[in-house]
Amino acid sequence: MNFLMNLLILGPKKIASYVEWAGPLIARIVVGYTFMLTGWGKLTNLPLVVENFKSWGIPFPEFMTPFVASWEFFGGLGLILGLMTRICGGALAIVMVVAIVSAKLSDIDSLETLLGFEEATYFAIFTWLAISGAGKASIDCLLERLYSKSN
Repeated sequence: MNFLMNLLILGPKKIASYVEWAGPLIARIVVGYTFMLTGWGKLTNLPLVVENFKSWGIPFPEFMTPFVASWEFFGGLGLILGLMTRICGGALAIVMVVAIVSAKLSDIDSLETLLGFEEATYFAIFTWLAISGAGKASIDCLLERLYSKSN
């Protein structure tokens, strides 16, 4: 039993501990870059996106469109940098819930369908980042260290 525990659980855990900074960094860069680009696309095409928001039944589309587009752009940039990661991740997770409810709700006929949406995957990653934080390779971590030294 000790052999299996070491081989399957403790050994991989020890190896992973050397690169644990990489998981959050990779997740932040991938989803951050994606949302920075989609946010920029919305910001540069606001009239078209306002019409989409209207068709999805999102209230106050003239306000919500630039609001959401800005969160996507600046939230994505924040995730890439690892700056205010918990705030950016939490806000973008909420954006994904709204996206699913407003644009995809009528398509959901099972848990499999819901979990098959890319918005559900983004929601999971954003929620993980909001709870776990940016990791060691981030501006958040640097600021935390500087703050703890000054106090």
